[in-house]
Amino acid sequence: MANYLRLKKSNCKNCYKCIRNCPVKSIRFSGNQAHIIGDECILCGRCFVVCPQDAKEIVDETEKVGVLLSSGDPVVVSLAPSFIANYDGVGIESMEEALKKLGFSAVEETAIGATLVTREYIRMIEEEDRDVIITSCCPSVNLMVRKHFPHLLPYLADVKTPAMAHCMDIKKRMPNAKTVFIGPCVAKKLEADESNGLIDAVLTFEELTNWLKKERIELKKEIRENPKSRARMFPTTGGILRTMNHKTTKFSYVPIDGVENCVAALKDLESGNIHHCFIEMSACTGSCSNGPVMEKYHGTPVLDMVRVNRYSGEEHFDIDAMDPIEIHQVYDRLNTNTMMPTETEIEAILRKMGKYRKEQELNCGSCGYNSCREKAVAIFQGKADESMCLPYLKDKAESFSESISRNTPNGIIVVNESLEVQQINPAALKILNLRDERDVMGDPIVRIMDPTDYEQVLRTGRSLTNQRRYLAEYDRYVEESIIFDRESKVLICLLRDVSEEEQARAEKEDISRQTIEVADKVVEKQMMIVQEIAMLLGETAAETKIALTKLKESITHE
Repeated sequence: MANYLRLKKSNCKNCYKCIRNCPVKSIRFSGNQAHIIGDECILCGRCFVVCPQDAKEIVDETEKVGVLLSSGDPVVVSLAPSFIANYDGVGIESMEEALKKLGFSAVEETAIGATLVTREYIRMIEEEDRDVIITSCCPSVNLMVRKHFPHLLPYLADVKTPAMAHCMDIKKRMPNAKTVFIGPCVAKKLEADESNGLIDAVLTFEELTNWLKKERIELKKEIRENPKSRARMFPTTGGILRTMNHKTTKFSYVPIDGVENCVAALKDLESGNIHHCFIEMSACTGSCSNGPVMEKYHGTPVLDMVRVNRYSGEEHFDIDAMDPIEIHQVYDRLNTNTMMPTETEIEAILRKMGKYRKEQELNCGSCGYNSCREKAVAIFQGKADESMCLPYLKDKAESFSESISRNTPNGIIVVNESLEVQQINPAALKILNLRDERDVMGDPIVRIMDPTDYEQVLRTGRSLTNQRRYLAEYDRYVEESIIFDRESKVLICLLRDVSEEEQARAEKEDISRQTIEVADKVVEKQMMIVQEIAMLLGETAAETKIALTKLKESITHE
C-alpha cells in the first residue's frame, strides 16, 4: 500500500497531524518519523491533504503512461466526472483536445461506466432479495470494509466501480486499447492494480496538470451542454441516488460522506439494528468532487458541487446495459494482522504513560488517538510510543523542572520584561529572607532587589555571568548570573549564596594578616637580639685585644 502513498522522512516534523486525521489509524511512528502501515491503510488520502510540511507524496505514474503511449496501441482516457470541478469552465471537448495533444487516442467520461453501475444497482434492488446494500463505487470505502469490517462484506454491493465498468466497456469496443483513468483519488491506483488489466494506469488531476504545464498545453474555457449525461452527478454526495430513477419503497435510501460518518454507519450496521437500507457511501466529505487530489488545496466544496450539478443532464447516456455477470465484482477480505492486548497489558502501558487512575486518562486526542486506551493499544501494536502523549510529556517536564528548581541550592528568580517576578524557588526565598513565594509573585523585582543589573541585561540583551554582589539589606554575598531568554521574553536570575565563602575568605585574610604581624614582631625581636649579641661580642673582642696587647708587651720587655 505504501507503493501508492509515501511519507518523505526529510519533511516529517513529528506533529501527529496525520495520525489525528487518519480515520483508521494506519500510521506508525518510529524514530520521530511517520510510516504508513500498508496492511491497514484505506488510501483515503487524508494524511496527504492535512500534512503541513508536504511530507506525503503520491506515486506519480506519468512516466508509466508515457510508456503506454509509446507502445503503439491506442490509449484511451477514462476521465472522472469531477474534472468539471477541478478545471473550472473546461468541458469534456476541451479536455479531449488537450489530452489528444499529449498523445491519447480518445477521451471518454467515466460517467458512462457510472451509468452501467446505476442500472445494475436498480436491478439488484428490484430483482434480488437483499437486506442492506452498500455502494461499491468508492475504492476507499471498499478497502475499509475489506480490512476493518470484513464481516460486513455481504452488504457491500458485488458490482464493479464506474471506472472498472467503463474501462471494461472500452476494451470490449477496442480490444487492443490501453486505458488510463484520470481523477481525484489515490485509492484508484490500487484499484487499477487489482482490476485484472481493465485499468492500465491512473493519473491524478495534479499529475495531469503538471504534465500539461510541462508541455505548455492550455485548457480552453468552453462548456457544451449534453442532456444525456445524468451520471455526471456521481461525484457529489447523494449523486448516485439521484441517478436512480426507479427506487422501490422497500428500501430506505441514505447518502453518507466522510470517513468518520462511514465508520459510524458501519458500526451501526454491526449492531444489527439496520435493515432494508440502500447506503450510498463515499469516503470523502462532499464525495469525489472534494477528493484528496483535487489539486490538494482546491478548497471550494460548495462551488464544486454546483459546477458538477450544472454540468449534469437529465437523461442517461445512450449505452446498452451490461450483463450482471460481466459487471459483477468479488471483494474479498483483506487481513490486517493486528494483535489486541489483554486488559492487563493495557493497564501496564497506561501506567508507563503516568496514568494510574481513571481520571488521569484525559482522552485529549493530542497524540492522534481518540482515547488513552486506544493509544495504549497502538503502543502494544508498535504503532506509537509513550512520548507521543503531550500531557504526559508536559507533566514529566514540569515535574523534572520543578524537582530541579526546588532541590537546587542555587536561587532562581524569573521576571518578565516588565521586571515583575514570575517565579522564585525555595533557595532564592531563603537567600532573600522571604517566607512564601506568594509574597512576591507578580511584584516588581525592585521590591526585593536592586533592579540595575536586570535593566542592563534587558537594555543590552547581553547576559551577566558570575557577578559577585553584596546584598546589604540581607547581609549576604551572592554570585549573580542574569540571562535573557528572547524566545520566552523572560529574564532568569541565578543566585549562588557565597556568604560562607566570603566569610572564610575574610577569616583567611585576617589569619594571614595576623601571621604577618607575628612574623614581623619575631623578626624585629630577633634583630634586636642579634644587635645585642653583636654589641656584647664587640666589647669582649675589645677587652681581649687589650689583654693580648698587654701580654705581648710584657713578653717583649722580658
